Amino acid sequence: MAKNNKVSMAVVRRLPKYYRYLSELKEKEIMRISSKELSKLTGFTASQIRQDLNNFGGFGQQGYGYNVEDLQVQLGKILGLDKVYETIIVGAGNLGQAIANYKGFALAGFKVTALFDKNPKMVGLNIRGIQIHDMDELEDYIENNEVEIGIICTPKEGSQEIADILVNSGIKAIWNFAPADLKVPEEVVIENVHLNESLYTLSFLMKRNND
Repeated sequence: MAKNNKVSMAVVRRLPKYYRYLSELKEKEIMRISSKELSKLTGFTASQIRQDLNNFGGFGQQGYGYNVEDLQVQLGKILGLDKVYETIIVGAGNLGQAIANYKGFALAGFKVTALFDKNPKMVGLNIRGIQIHDMDELEDYIENNEVEIGIICTPKEGSQEIADILVNSGIKAIWNFAPADLKVPEEVVIENVHLNESLYTLSFLMKRNND
């Protein structure tokens, strides 16, 4: 298997899409699929799919294609989905609650154990059985629990301070929805998700089509 640091981010970004389609094929009890058939589903070329998978060993057999279940399991291991990640959400507004309510994350191994908010009216409430704590409890909670991932769902203001608290408390990875590119040490993994930028891209594509 290839070392992760030798695989380009472009390949890494495509792996979740392969995994999702393979999971859907597995649910439909489809046992095998060729790179050409997978190409039609994903929108990537068959050649690109084979090259991507060859970074990790290939997995396919000439004249047979790919065993759907085996490939899905192997991609799950490559993506790190074969373990459970204890996760917390900072910011219990609409977005934070939506993420806490989404069952798909738990099914994939991302277990949300607590939410945090500075609004006293929110503290003590439960979202799908997950308690909302006061922000003042954030550091102690992380230090007393095996939390690996922090999800930031706050406004831009103060989001860097929250990231610093998470990092200093031992968080290994941050999924950031605040509209800011947060800075963290190299050893901490961060994924900045800017919803507006995605919407702006959609607007551009609509404009281009109309033009």
